[in-house]
Amino acid sequence: MRYRARIEVSLKPGYSDPEGNATKKSLVELQYDVESVKVSKVYRIVLNSDSYESVRKTLDEMCKRLLANPTRDEYDIQIEGSL
Repeated sequence: MRYRARIEVSLKPGYSDPEGNATKKSLVELQYDVESVKVSKVYRIVLNSDSYESVRKTLDEMCKRLLANPTRDEYDIQIEGSL
């Protein structure tokens, strides 16, 4: 079966987010009343697998091996369903 997944990778609390800070500064300069901006990456992945459990395990492995830095990043996996 084909599955579609959405993975969001963001910085753990306490880590500096220079891109978010720069974006916030620019938005404030444009007269928007912005309190904070946090930047995340979103990966949309379609993959084949025999089961939901297998997909979940594979996606978690992808995050740990490539998509997220375990020291500074946290990630959220959402499996949107089979296609």
